[in-house]
Amino acid sequence: MIVNKRSLLFFRLLSDLIILNSVFILSAFIAQSWEILLNRYYMFFLLIALNFIWIVTNLAGTFYDDFYSRNISVQILNIIKSTIIQVITTIIFIFLAKEDLFTRNFIVLYSAGLLFFIFVRVALFRKTLKVLRRKGKNIRNLAILGSGELANNFYSMVKSNPDFGYKLVGFISEKKLSEIQTNSLGPWNDFENIFHQQNIEELVVAVDEALPAFLNEVVNVCNKLAVKVHIIPDYLNFLTSKMELSTFGNYPVVTVRKEPLEEAQWRILKRSFDIIFSIIVTITLLSWLVPLIFIFSKLSSPGPVFYVQERYGAKNKKFNCYKFRTMRINSNDNQNKIQPVVENDERVTRIGKILRKTNLDELPQFFNILKGDMSVVGPRPQYILFYTHYQEIVEEIRLRHNVKPGLTGWAQIHGLRGDPIDEEKFKINTRKRIEYDLWYIENWSFTLDMQIIFTTVWQMIKGKTYAV
Repeated sequence: MIVNKRSLLFFRLLSDLIILNSVFILSAFIAQSWEILLNRYYMFFLLIALNFIWIVTNLAGTFYDDFYSRNISVQILNIIKSTIIQVITTIIFIFLAKEDLFTRNFIVLYSAGLLFFIFVRVALFRKTLKVLRRKGKNIRNLAILGSGELANNFYSMVKSNPDFGYKLVGFISEKKLSEIQTNSLGPWNDFENIFHQQNIEELVVAVDEALPAFLNEVVNVCNKLAVKVHIIPDYLNFLTSKMELSTFGNYPVVTVRKEPLEEAQWRILKRSFDIIFSIIVTITLLSWLVPLIFIFSKLSSPGPVFYVQERYGAKNKKFNCYKFRTMRINSNDNQNKIQPVVENDERVTRIGKILRKTNLDELPQFFNILKGDMSVVGPRPQYILFYTHYQEIVEEIRLRHNVKPGLTGWAQIHGLRGDPIDEEKFKINTRKRIEYDLWYIENWSFTLDMQIIFTTVWQMIKGKTYAV
């Protein structure tokens, strides 16, 4: 209900596309010459592709979401992410087209120019919007109908975000007497007088357990006075930030959890990336790493090079999860109770310590990804024997199985790896890990997957702790 939200989004997107096209052409002109650019007509196909990718990734992602309440540092991070996607697309296109002129100089100029000018646009847009709001431009008078916690929380949220474009007039009590809020305008039965005195343009109904008859009365009165009505449902505590309001036939339906990967096009995109990325890793890395680890594993301790363990996958289906064996043979036989691996664990082999420290023991799961059991990014697959214990701590754990488990995930790059021995720490770690997993499922985007992959590689280089 942000004032002119769609118009502002349109102008931001349009401005960014103008910048993208201008920077592209200017970079191409500086890198070579205008005549060469015109002769290489296929470069304009690249430009069309870059426009399309900018629109799809940023509208589907979070670049244009919650712009008004976000810190500028978050916006900078989003600009960097979007620019990286543009650069990767450009490099792939130039490689496939075997372009020999518009190469390094062009890519550097394009990426630097895009970063700079998009940042300037964001900063100027935010500053301009704040100045206009402070001057009272396009500000609407807003009143809140309600006297409970819901009404007060909504008041605080709008008060802390003046860029939303509203002037908070005050509260209107749904009760006969108005003694709860100090800034109360009066009771609901006196709304018409309040409307004329305060020039109320919009009303937010934030009433706990509002009866249908009362809501019907509110809507009728507001329609009569041409006041726009917004109703916060009293079942708000069941909803997440990714809820969806849609229609099913003639009935409005609120979907509590909206998950992007429910849509076929995003599943196809994610699966396509999984296959391509896994093939590249298998050819360039696993083809020589597996034989090398096989030799060192045999020298370190007898036993197979791979360790296979049954785990839960998508839709609660079981699958065999592959890992490089890092523990001595028979040390994993007793799994009737949780026996987490700790630092300097005697069960871990010499080569196993290196594999665990670098997380290289997880690389065989690329075979699981090629088979379709897993994805490169997703919630880590849970041990089956420990599942009941996890479920006792977090009942909503089955929601993790709405997507394929991943080789790495949002929880893992935030340090939520392994299971502490201390029971209380174990419970805290489990709750937090599943909370991060559910956030990932509801906020999935291709750029988020890229961020997780890059962070994981960096952590592997630094040697970050054990993985699950």
